[in-house]
Amino acid sequence: MTVTAASPALLHGVGDRALSWLDDHREHFRLTPEDFRSNGAVVERLKPIGELALNMHVLFREGVAGSRQKARAGQLLDFAWRELLDGGNVLARLQHDEPLSPVPLEVYATFHELGHRHPGLEAAVEVCRRTATWNALEMMPNRRLGVLNAERKLGLAPSSDFGEAVARTWLGQLAEPWTVQLHIAYDLTHTVFHLTNWGEAPERIPEDIADYLTRYLPAWTEDWADLEHWDLLGELLVVDACLPRPTLDAELWERYAAAQSDSGAMPIQRGIPQGDPARVFDLVHHPTLVAAFASAMATSRAMSAV
Repeated sequence: MTVTAASPALLHGVGDRALSWLDDHREHFRLTPEDFRSNGAVVERLKPIGELALNMHVLFREGVAGSRQKARAGQLLDFAWRELLDGGNVLARLQHDEPLSPVPLEVYATFHELGHRHPGLEAAVEVCRRTATWNALEMMPNRRLGVLNAERKLGLAPSSDFGEAVARTWLGQLAEPWTVQLHIAYDLTHTVFHLTNWGEAPERIPEDIADYLTRYLPAWTEDWADLEHWDLLGELLVVDACLPRPTLDAELWERYAAAQSDSGAMPIQRGIPQGDPARVFDLVHHPTLVAAFASAMATSRAMSAV
């Protein structure tokens, strides 16, 4: 069956609207004094900040942003580093309190790629990386890939073998495709993200994994689109854009774009929730970040095919 590819205009529009919403709601990314009472709360608030930085980095890297988007993305990155992270001091504080947590390293790695530096944080991370515990920490295989990719971003020697880590993932095992459930689907998307450094190097996907994804991804995307799970569908659309021959399926992208609100926010599933703005932000910031990511990757691939 021949699949029609979505137009660059449609793909770009999803990301443009998502970026507008993220910029308009930037203050909701800010950590509060209450957050700092618990390291667990800090970690939870750092995740969206790290995802915000990743998305803006991808937008710049893929070269698909117009002048207005570039300005907004640059301002958001500056805001995240200077105001949300206090020039990296928030990460250094968490590293001091939780020295074996990989979260400060993973968040910092993106800012390091963008030219930001915090020597104190780097020195503290290096001390922890010399311990046997750093590599012995028990974590999901795709999380281990995240740590290894963060080390690669900083130019550090890998703390364990990347290929072996890939082989331990669900996707690396080429497991039964019919067993994909929600958490497995999210795990496999992140395996691809870490393998490719968030879409920068699709060629790093091993040939057998690329063939496996090419065969089964269309069925998965159709299933999650039918369930109107827009957050996961967005991540799967990124995976499609990382394949050697992405489909950029126009029908799927039209359904995905139609789910986006006029404000640019993307719901997790079905429609946009209502209520307190802070609560709504917590519910929709991730799928909206995913929409920006998927748009940048797909638009880049579509433009390269023109």
